[in-house]
Amino acid sequence: MSDRSRATYALSVLFAINAMNFFDRQIGGALAEPIRKEWGLSDSALGALGTAFTLLYAFVGIPLGRLSDRISRKKILGIAVFAWSVLTSVSATARSYGQMFASRLGVGVGEAACAPAATSLIGDLYPPARRARAMSVFMLGLPIGIALSYLVSSFVAHTWGWRTAFFIAGIPGVLCAIAALFIDEPPRGMSEPRTVAARPWRTLLTIPTMWWLILSGALHNFNMYALGSFLAPLLMRYHGATLREAGVIATFSYGLAGIPGLLIGGALADRLSVRRKNGRLLVGAVSILISVPLLLVALLTPAHHTSMFVIFAAGGAMAMYVYYSSVYATLHDVVEPALRGTAMALYFFAMYVLGASFGPLVTGMASDVFTRKAAAAAGASILEPFRGQGLHSAMYLIPILSTLLTLVLFAASRTVAGDMEKRDRGGS
Repeated sequence: MSDRSRATYALSVLFAINAMNFFDRQIGGALAEPIRKEWGLSDSALGALGTAFTLLYAFVGIPLGRLSDRISRKKILGIAVFAWSVLTSVSATARSYGQMFASRLGVGVGEAACAPAATSLIGDLYPPARRARAMSVFMLGLPIGIALSYLVSSFVAHTWGWRTAFFIAGIPGVLCAIAALFIDEPPRGMSEPRTVAARPWRTLLTIPTMWWLILSGALHNFNMYALGSFLAPLLMRYHGATLREAGVIATFSYGLAGIPGLLIGGALADRLSVRRKNGRLLVGAVSILISVPLLLVALLTPAHHTSMFVIFAAGGAMAMYVYYSSVYATLHDVVEPALRGTAMALYFFAMYVLGASFGPLVTGMASDVFTRKAAAAAGASILEPFRGQGLHSAMYLIPILSTLLTLVLFAASRTVAGDMEKRDRGGS
């Protein structure tokens, strides 16, 4: 098998693993309403359930990233994919909120192991000039996994119940775990134009761009997880969609809309990076800026005007997905090969513990607050009729934080050239 064929096989398997990663993680958001109603949950409790896996991530993320720099990355992936897939199916047996919360903790293994090991492999399989496009293919697993999660799980849950949807979701991951073991693992640093001496992992904290990227990751994941957890409930409560209708709408507006964002974003980031060293980050910053007015118009759309909401929400989501193509590749630009697994683990630690864990939780808490205010203003004691209005108000947090994210990415674009030159000099 040629080097190109080995790289293509590896990237295909990594894409499939990433797709199942997001499929299994997103299923909780896709089925949030039937779960909430079965156990009588508040939006705060629903938000906490959506971020349960980040608690485990906080403990195992960085150690697994360090392992990705030291031992076989394909073995790490195989074990992690198998573990989170089994735990996803186990969620179907939960008989209480506490049991569901405990089983969803295990999905953290997937997040903690998948990204550092997979992106480290891609960094060694593809040279810098092709890396953003390869990263875009890998990250296509995000919108496709999310789209399939909404589409398949809503159909299965509508027909056979939400527990069956959880059980089925874990099965394909076992096949991905087996496929990962047949990846031909490349030597670390194979695709670099020159060899850079390895330095202690603490030197990552001396890279200014790394700090900006960490902050950007926290902000971006706050928004993406808030959308992932509450888009379907918003469609059902505020726009009157059924579970299946919400699943189909979210499939396109939040899932499949990301595909052109990733592909176009990756191509533009690679092209502009040839002309200027901060080209990738400029593409990401401008794209996030474009998403702000699109999301605002979507939220300003009156209730039950679903078509208009879908058009602008899909446009906003497409622009938001460009972030992954531009920022992930930039992190590889400023970090030497021997520390990329650790760098991604550190970045993802902030992204998920500081961003993903707070996105659904804070949005859910804000939704509960706005719901109580709406009920009080109407002189009502029953909250359920006002949950749609309350959640709709809470979702305005997303365009607000996207504005801040734009400024952070522009700040990172001012430091990246110097950090790339420092990396090429070996940190001197």
